[in-house]
Amino acid sequence: MQIDPRRLAVLLAVHRAGGVLAAGDLLHLTPSAVSQQIARLEEATGTAVLDRQPSGAVLTPAGRVLAEAAEHIEAELIDARKALAALAEDVTGTVVIAAFQSVIRTLLIPLVHQLREQFPALEVVIREMETGKARQSLREGAVDLLILEGRSSAGQGKPARGIRDVAILEEPWLLVLPTGMADPVSTADLEHLTWLGVDSDTAAHAATERVRRGFPDAAEPGHSYYDYNVALSMVAGGLGIALVPALAVREAVPEGVKAVSLPGLGTRTLVARHRTTRSEPRTEVVTVLNAIVALAAGLGADMSRTEYPADPF
Repeated sequence: MQIDPRRLAVLLAVHRAGGVLAAGDLLHLTPSAVSQQIARLEEATGTAVLDRQPSGAVLTPAGRVLAEAAEHIEAELIDARKALAALAEDVTGTVVIAAFQSVIRTLLIPLVHQLREQFPALEVVIREMETGKARQSLREGAVDLLILEGRSSAGQGKPARGIRDVAILEEPWLLVLPTGMADPVSTADLEHLTWLGVDSDTAAHAATERVRRGFPDAAEPGHSYYDYNVALSMVAGGLGIALVPALAVREAVPEGVKAVSLPGLGTRTLVARHRTTRSEPRTEVVTVLNAIVALAAGLGADMSRTEYPADPF
């Protein structure tokens, strides 16, 4: 039996995203291409790996075995990156990272402390920066690494020549709603609720519209947000419901808000963008990038086991 590991990765994406359509968004493939890869995997293994239901695709027992194998392969690759980073002794220089609030708070600040102990001669500089300015700064050399949402307007499509994207984290989208509302069981329970609008430049816009496409008669949102903290404040004020990534509520769910995980909401992909030329990425940039991937893997594992109760205070 010959199993292509790349098809295992496709199966894992379908499992994490909750369906073929969402997995296509995640992998930048058409739904047809995803279905073809799954069909070839089933042909190679001689068994069905997905049970396609109206609410999404669910792994069969054989699919669960293969998805677990895919996770092991993913973990081995992460360990290999960590081992390579450990070989980089006496790393020196400065690496400038541009990112947004939730990533800075939960990923990059811990990273700075970790690397300060491991590589004393390496300086990591964090800059919160508007995405357009950050992309220009990356091209000009003022920024070495740029953290983006993979399905935002800035993160979609093939990077320009001389630029490379590295996926660093997949985190679940969560539904946030006022604590007084009943917990939904499935996305079908959201049809008659009031949604907040989302700026079209964000990955949350694509995720929200993907869910709302199932409600053709739903009213258009009135209030809208760009920043996830603003979304949480609007939800706490009873203005509507919204999707936010797990990192946005990792440390605490604000008072008056609860976060709920539902099948079919999909995941947000974070990517690290860097220059790639004859002289780049520099050793220190590779070291920092590998450390980001390893630290993000730990965050991803934690989030897969986390429940998101409302803040009792």
